[in-house]
Amino acid sequence: MVFSEPRVGFGTWQNTDPEACAESVRTALEMGYRHIDTAQLYENEAYVGDGIERADVDREEITLGTKLWPGDLASDRVPDAVAESLDRLGVDYLDILYVHWPAKDYDAADTLGAFSELRDEGLIRHIGVSNFTPELLDEAQAACDAPIDVNQVELHPLLPQPDLLEYCRGHDIEVVAYSPLARGRVFEIPEITDIARENGLSQAQVAIAWLLSKDGVNPIPKASSEAHIRGNLEAAEIELTAEELARIDDIDRELRIADRDWVDW
Repeated sequence: MVFSEPRVGFGTWQNTDPEACAESVRTALEMGYRHIDTAQLYENEAYVGDGIERADVDREEITLGTKLWPGDLASDRVPDAVAESLDRLGVDYLDILYVHWPAKDYDAADTLGAFSELRDEGLIRHIGVSNFTPELLDEAQAACDAPIDVNQVELHPLLPQPDLLEYCRGHDIEVVAYSPLARGRVFEIPEITDIARENGLSQAQVAIAWLLSKDGVNPIPKASSEAHIRGNLEAAEIELTAEELARIDDIDRELRIADRDWVDW
């Protein structure tokens, strides 16, 4: 298993204020989060690293992942790009290194071959991909000597992706759910709002609890205030009823937010 309990991770997308980002990461870790997610594209790796350094939590207890942008995915660029991320983060290794998007310089054999070498050297512990369809995962697994352990994808009540989840479960690939609150759209979904009101919960907690009800899914909501950081973590203790889960599963609307024309969905 890549992820330990609690399965709620801490997302840092758009958290680019140096002090606010570092303090939110510190707060999350000391509150009980153990999974921290960032990316080169987010331009906050140094601030995330500051937060990890400030937190009274052993590095070995933290699952830390970052992602390489498509322009850094050629095999001759991967080692330097990872060294730069390690330096910014102030750590000796990454728990997960992701292909951020399968585009531009990405080539399954070339890119993932370089990832496998870094894994053999102990600079990364798990190979991850992001925004990969089952077809792209088939290609990646065939091209890579090491297992693909994680697929990070957009996943929320308006984009449940059941076929992809079934594929990942069948191939021992854990799923990290980004944008688990659909970038605020969950606050506008009547089914979510009704369940939240009936149980004295926030809409965010209902959406996160729904994701946690699915085997192998690890949501990474982002938050800046201590109250929201705590509220998201508390969703790990919420168990929705089968009827409530079905009401969310049966939502008859679909919205993909992070769309890219270079991926054939």
